Amino acid sequence: MRACIQRVTHARVSIDSEVVGSCQKGLMILLGVAEDDTAKTAQQLWSKIYNLRIFNDEKGKMNLSLADIEGDALIVSQFTLYADARRGRRPSFIQAASPQTGSALYEKFCEFARGDIPTLDQGVFGADMQIELVNDGPVTIWLDTKELGF
Repeated sequence: MRACIQRVTHARVSIDSEVVGSCQKGLMILLGVAEDDTAKTAQQLWSKIYNLRIFNDEKGKMNLSLADIEGDALIVSQFTLYADARRGRRPSFIQAASPQTGSALYEKFCEFARGDIPTLDQGVFGADMQIELVNDGPVTIWLDTKELGF
């Protein structure tokens, strides 16, 4: 799995100009799933994200996690995180999971998150979505479970 995590003051995702998900202070998470990912991978990645100390404490140091601040999260599936643009001009997405696997593991990841966060919204898997957000900091972090050893 791959996740692009952005610390936000607020974010929202829309489909055809209708807001389908939003969050206030917390994280906007773009999630990509590979075919060989598992529920265990999803759980490990969620735990890593939930406990990352990327929010400022009273001294302005990044010392607090999403758990510490009791923040919100908005999770949106994004298979394009598995784009391979090494050859030619059109990216290949062969590393991304099939829609069936991707959808199931995206929902599993959201289920794990929902167990920790009372205010969690998500996009619609496979839909054409528009995302608006205010990146706080800016703080953007890239996580890949293979690089993390999961």
